[in-house]
Amino acid sequence: MTTIIILLALFALLLVGVPVAFTLAGLGFGLLYFGGFSPLMVPQGLLSAADSFVLIAVPLFLLMSNVLLKGGVGRDLFAAVQAWVGHWPGGLAIATILSCGVFAAISGSSVATAATIGTVAIPEMTSRGYPRRFVLGLLAAGGTLGILIPPSIPMIVYGVITEESIIALFLAGVGPGLLLMALFIVWSVLYASFAADYQPSPKASWDERRRTAIRALPTVLLAGLVISGIYLGIFTPTEAAAVGFLGSLVVVGPILRTLDWPKFRDAVAEAMTTTVAILLIVAGAKVFGKAITLYRIPQDISLFLSDHISTAGMFVLVVALVLLVMGLFLESLSMILIMVPVLSGALMALGIDPVWFGVFFVIMIECALITPPVGLNLYVIQAVGKASMGEVASGVLPFLAIMLVCAAAIFWWPDIALYIPFRL
Repeated sequence: MTTIIILLALFALLLVGVPVAFTLAGLGFGLLYFGGFSPLMVPQGLLSAADSFVLIAVPLFLLMSNVLLKGGVGRDLFAAVQAWVGHWPGGLAIATILSCGVFAAISGSSVATAATIGTVAIPEMTSRGYPRRFVLGLLAAGGTLGILIPPSIPMIVYGVITEESIIALFLAGVGPGLLLMALFIVWSVLYASFAADYQPSPKASWDERRRTAIRALPTVLLAGLVISGIYLGIFTPTEAAAVGFLGSLVVVGPILRTLDWPKFRDAVAEAMTTTVAILLIVAGAKVFGKAITLYRIPQDISLFLSDHISTAGMFVLVVALVLLVMGLFLESLSMILIMVPVLSGALMALGIDPVWFGVFFVIMIECALITPPVGLNLYVIQAVGKASMGEVASGVLPFLAIMLVCAAAIFWWPDIALYIPFRL
């Protein structure tokens, strides 16, 4: 009964609009205080949340993505990919997905990916006769690759909570990320083949291909440096984020010369704002997590699940349904910080690999990023494309179905996620 009351209080506070960080911290403090535990556990929890070397990667990756965003590398990436594949059937859609994939590999942020590529892709695709709803849905969904293809900020937070290897989580995201890109591309080609007003792009000259490729090359090399450095064990994720940030300054500074002081100042301010919001949520979740552990809520839920759910498949299905519902009113990090501590005990009891579950969890919260009313990518694309929420939400439905197919695929074939980190 205590567990049910606490969970109802949590969701009631969230539904009435109390910020997530204050909901978690305030409820955690109340549980500790009225439960007779030492209130000193609150500052201890706040300090332990901030005292994490791994979490330093979050502001560094945000700085890198914001510097690249302000430096206009999304435009260069899209132009280069478009020059090579734009004349194919559905070529601009393919270029959009590939550009999202490359930018995802250097940003770790879904919102940054959607905003960066959407700014250049939306006007180009609509001018070529792609239906507007399809374009908006494609960009909203393509942006979600930012938290699946490594580096990924949600995977960093998941790894901190579960104490799993961040590197293993990053590498486990590669296979599903490529699969999701491939599924998006296949659907885009099929859709373009039957679109009434679709106009193929003219084939670019070799001189244009060479020129755009050279301009985009530094950004692609930076993405390769970050990922290969993590994969080969040269960098820790935090060190890779620092190298990526310095590399981004070099790319948009002396190489491309597209970043001036006002743009850099804006990039730092936006990264700082997002970092503060993330760390406040993490700190609040730390206090709440300590409180529910003392109340044995994770153990009670694990016991309930083990008594009523006997198979891993049923557990995963229930989690998926719960996350889809939670995604209607919570953003991705909040879902990780609320759900993962509660579910971690059940993972061990049912023999579910926590690295695999991390990838599955991220795919499901990707779905939350494109479901109204709190889907952040929907708001980003709505603003970039100057569209109504109805247009964006209806356009994203086929891509939401594709993402659920991807989640089902990694359930039936876990090696899609686990082959690279553990068997390659």
